[in-house]
Amino acid sequence: MADFPKLIPAFTVQVAISPPQTISETLTFVPFLSTGGSIVSEPSYPIKLKAALEHGADYIKLAPDGKHVRLDVQSLARDANTGKLLRFMYCGKISTTGPAGRVLRGEEGAGTTSFGEAFSVVEFEVGGKELAALEEKVYVGSGRFVIEPGKPVIVEYKVSEVSA
Repeated sequence: MADFPKLIPAFTVQVAISPPQTISETLTFVPFLSTGGSIVSEPSYPIKLKAALEHGADYIKLAPDGKHVRLDVQSLARDANTGKLLRFMYCGKISTTGPAGRVLRGEEGAGTTSFGEAFSVVEFEVGGKELAALEEKVYVGSGRFVIEPGKPVIVEYKVSEVSA
């Protein structure tokens, strides 16, 4: 077990999303709301990031077997500590056979889900040296949907750095 990678808790990401829009039978576009999204470092994580998402979208592609979808997210955030813009992206998969699938399909009665049905590989692209270390790391995330009546759906990820 000593040679397996370890995970270091790094960020909590929250993305407020608009209702999905169908492009084709297998492709859905989900725009991010320009307010309500954030990327915040865990208190013990050495890279301090407190960013607000300003723009972004998720392209969700249904797998041929219908049991999962693939995610392709591109977004833009601004760090409050430095004022710098950064590109936040991830690809991943969500199982469609449980509660997360009910949320994705917009089914009546769908509610907040647990972590464990949505996973991602996260990358950052930055322009300033203050956050350059983000580009050198490998990050993975586990996600869930947070649903509260009268509020936009929130996609929340717990993101960890992969370490030796």
